Amino acid sequence: MTKKSDLPPPPYFNLDPKAAAGRLPKPSDTARFAKAAAFAARGREDLAKRGYAPDGRKRLRKFSTWEICRYLIPVAPAHLRRVLKQHPDLPQGEGASGSKWFTLEEVIALRDHFAAGGAASKEYRPYRPKGLPAKVVAVANFKGGVGKTSTAAHLAMSAALDGYRVLVIDLDSQGSMTSIMGGQVPDEWKTVFPLIAKDYARQVNEENEVRAARGEATLPLDETLTEALNISASDIVQPTHWPNIDLIGAQLNLYWAEFQIPVWRMNLRRWALWDALTNFLHDEDLLSQYDIVLLDTPPALGYLTINALAAADILLVPLGASFLEFDSTGRFFDMLYSTFASIEDGENAARRAAGIDEVKFEWDVVRTLITRFDANQQSDLANVIQAYFGDFMNAHRQEFTALVGQAGEQVNGIYEADYREFNRETYVRGREAFDRTYAELKEILIGSWWRDEQLARGATAEGDGPGFAAKPGTAAAE
Repeated sequence: MTKKSDLPPPPYFNLDPKAAAGRLPKPSDTARFAKAAAFAARGREDLAKRGYAPDGRKRLRKFSTWEICRYLIPVAPAHLRRVLKQHPDLPQGEGASGSKWFTLEEVIALRDHFAAGGAASKEYRPYRPKGLPAKVVAVANFKGGVGKTSTAAHLAMSAALDGYRVLVIDLDSQGSMTSIMGGQVPDEWKTVFPLIAKDYARQVNEENEVRAARGEATLPLDETLTEALNISASDIVQPTHWPNIDLIGAQLNLYWAEFQIPVWRMNLRRWALWDALTNFLHDEDLLSQYDIVLLDTPPALGYLTINALAAADILLVPLGASFLEFDSTGRFFDMLYSTFASIEDGENAARRAAGIDEVKFEWDVVRTLITRFDANQQSDLANVIQAYFGDFMNAHRQEFTALVGQAGEQVNGIYEADYREFNRETYVRGREAFDRTYAELKEILIGSWWRDEQLARGATAEGDGPGFAAKPGTAAAE
């Protein structure tokens, strides 16, 4: 005799069509999207401003003596207290002598003091060779939800705490990175859009000079392009609540660039649309003003992402330890190959015919990194992914911890979270997840700089001028 199951039937059995119809709302028209967007914008603003100052701006918290000596400056707490006592002109912090708190600006001043007169064997400032340009780091993958923005934001904060000057460029019209950094972007004219327009407008002016000399009709330069010619870095780069992180933000209208760029390219086929961002970084001398330029890309291989990848020295590709994300990332690499090989083939056919140098894209390093990792559930698949990607893979797997989740609810990075709000072990473990990710990036940075420095010295010794190698990741001439 079969025993009757005590389990209820699945929830999708025995549904009543009439009752289901009664629960449906009225059909939605396009105006309903506007209403939903307005509610979401209001909620987004309310959530984003959790923890903001009364003036509506983000403020970076202060750092304790324990944090400074543990994470920021390699000195013992007792020695730091002695130095502060001996040098009253240095920032003294707030609070009692045994538990003082300092702003990051004050930490930077203390770091400068120790770097000037401290032990030569200790790293008070991170390695950065003089005379070489900043490294451009792009964080990209065309699958959403893999942790691109979170990874990019935490790497920017890690580098800033380490002493580097960082420029963050948000290329995603969703503007999540801009929200994390507290940026204010009223319209597309405070994004990279006018910079790309400016690059195209310059090419149009050059083309028109040639056409005018030949007596041919010139290309039109509309109001947008004319206005873009007057835009410079100072018009769009904004400071953040981090003293050594600046931002070029994003907002919804930036997406218009994905439609406008191919139109411009059709009007002027010789315009190298993939080099617009690269040209801006060089022309505005931003590569000497910063140590790291960090690019947060949209979840698509569109024209903005292509610009980011072409400008990058280092490409980081986050993915979760799941089959779908592994599969999607493999297809992303396939699209990268198809896209950039197509550009090289198309450009070089004409260049070979004209007898000029060919185009070649190169990157110092490409690395995939596993994010939101759960060692209890995902170790086997992560090992499989590691085996297939090989030297493209970061050694460290970035765990998802309680600290990461709670900081995300406050629209903050974990480095902005006050450790007093957590169990000390929870804080240390959560922070380590991103510290180790940054450690691998820093190793790539300093190794790439060191290699560039050796190449520069070798070229100088051979009489090749200043000896700067062609910038990897751009359409550099071989």
